[in-house]
Amino acid sequence: MEKTPILKLRDRLLVPIQTELHDRAATEMQDCILNAIERHRARAVIIDISVLDIVDSFIGRILSDTARMAAVMGAEVIMVGMQPAVAITLVELGMELEDVRTALNLETAMELFDAAPEKDPDSAISSGDPAQPAPLEEFATADSSPTESP
Repeated sequence: MEKTPILKLRDRLLVPIQTELHDRAATEMQDCILNAIERHRARAVIIDISVLDIVDSFIGRILSDTARMAAVMGAEVIMVGMQPAVAITLVELGMELEDVRTALNLETAMELFDAAPEKDPDSAISSGDPAQPAPLEEFATADSSPTESP
């Protein structure tokens, strides 16, 4: 089985997919990318999909999920080299790549990232005001009842 290389470029990871992805290789690639984000504290992941001639719903979902997971970890995903047939298939499948930016090539992806405002790598989840913790009631389960104080 071929492993997808992950190259570190400053605070970015470059993931050049070098062969068509089957289901197991795609999930292993996802795990490797997420582990590399943590290990290198990467702020961006550039996934080169130019070798992919076609994607199915599973591969499309893996790419989308990887981007969402990376975003939660504080890294942005930029996909480069998408072929027209892949774009058509993703649209026809109704796949929404909400957390994925796209670029025609690696150079454009690097420019996109360089132009983006810098994020604080220690604040991976940025929903709400980080200085104001969420009240504990929001985390209570449906079957738990609030305790009364004496």
